[in-house]
Amino acid sequence: MAAIAQSIRRSAIGLGLFAVITGGTIAVTQVLTADRIAEQAARAEARALFEIIPESRHDNDLLRDTVQLPASDRLPQSGPITAWVARSNGQPVGVILPAVAPDGYSGDIRLLVGIDLEGNVLGVRVTSHKETPGLGDRIETKKSDWIYSFEGRNLRDPVPRRWNVKKNGGVFDQFTGATITPRAVVKAVQKTLIYFRQNRQELRKILNETPEKRSAPIIPDAVAGQHQDAEHS
Repeated sequence: MAAIAQSIRRSAIGLGLFAVITGGTIAVTQVLTADRIAEQAARAEARALFEIIPESRHDNDLLRDTVQLPASDRLPQSGPITAWVARSNGQPVGVILPAVAPDGYSGDIRLLVGIDLEGNVLGVRVTSHKETPGLGDRIETKKSDWIYSFEGRNLRDPVPRRWNVKKNGGVFDQFTGATITPRAVVKAVQKTLIYFRQNRQELRKILNETPEKRSAPIIPDAVAGQHQDAEHS
């Protein structure tokens, strides 16, 4: 009996050590993976900003020139909204707003929507999604040029009822075998334009405020490193 009891104790100790080591390994892996994901997201966001409003169209530090805007049910995010401001010779020429399409085929689709001060779309980019490869992922610029179809659009062009995919009476193309994804993006962009219109006066006031002095400009590839350093400070 003593030998059996001793064997059980050894097995229990072995299992306990195995659980501790396994748990520690998983925890370390999760931390490292989270850091990599955060870095990749920061890089994607920075590049998207400069694709929407290229450096040739502004002369300020786009990544640091941000403003806080009021929350709205048009943009499904909690708390104030951080927007990026593009300026030329000190004057605002456009703003980039974050947006979320909550009704994508596989969940949230996160976007950046650039709008000039007249309410025209300067550009739209998808920063993250989980849509089906080969179908819904055509919202990415590397998969198709569909996302460019928003450029120059506004709430008058097309008229509100035509802000949809063609299958539903709109002007925007759907994808073969995938209607939900493009429709969700179209609606998210339209809601962002409505938010801009509803808050135009306040936006103009905020955007025309003199930006505070900033240090040296940040380039797109540097933002991920800065983000990572902040997390570990």
